[in-house]
Amino acid sequence: MTIANMFSLTGKVALVTGASGGLGKHFAETLAAAGARVAVGARRADKVAEVVDGINNAGGAAMAVGLDVTDRDSIRSAFAAVEEALGPVTICVNNAGISGRETALETSDASWDAVFDTNLKGSWMVSQEMATRLVSANLAGSIINIASILGERVMPGVLTYSVSKAGIVQMTKALALEWARHNIRVNAIAPGYVETDLNRGLLQSEMGQKIISRIPQRRTGELSDLDGPLLLLASEASAFMTGAIVPVDGGHLVNSL
Repeated sequence: MTIANMFSLTGKVALVTGASGGLGKHFAETLAAAGARVAVGARRADKVAEVVDGINNAGGAAMAVGLDVTDRDSIRSAFAAVEEALGPVTICVNNAGISGRETALETSDASWDAVFDTNLKGSWMVSQEMATRLVSANLAGSIINIASILGERVMPGVLTYSVSKAGIVQMTKALALEWARHNIRVNAIAPGYVETDLNRGLLQSEMGQKIISRIPQRRTGELSDLDGPLLLLASEASAFMTGAIVPVDGGHLVNSL
């Protein structure tokens, strides 16, 4: 196998959750550019259609699929639709998530449940559905969870998000251990501050500049900085990797306290 072939996703079927914009949109585009047929999953049908059109117009292959990761029936229906149209999903990127920016004293039960139902339980239910189908079909697969450096370290005002992402880190390791015998690899990417339309204003503010000053590389990440780790974990190049948490943060996690 050549180096180029190691990272190729030709013939693979991938599902990206929360792919109507931001990181998820970019993940879907990157997987398609590497040769995968990509199912773009999210609740916002109009935005999903735009992502699919962009991928197909660029020469890739993509389909839209309605997906609410907090609803098990929606998850089952999405996998069934993708399997019928493209074949079994063998690569899954659990990207769907919400932030919940509240202090601990302000956090309500409803806010806590909303963040955990999407970020942690949603990723669990999607992973379980995929693994169940792969085991039944005796197929190998790769699950890539999107964690965060806030799953390893903390900052004020994002309690629920941080704890949910810490859960993603531990869930990744636990599933990797259980599913290794089925040849299902489970790894995670832990992004640091990556500039998107949603956080650009914050990062350009005075507070944002203070955050950037704590990053050893003294810059925020670009979406393209996630391409290498994503393709590594999705492809056969990482065939002997499972249970790994890969920080992509400019050295933020290793900065001194």
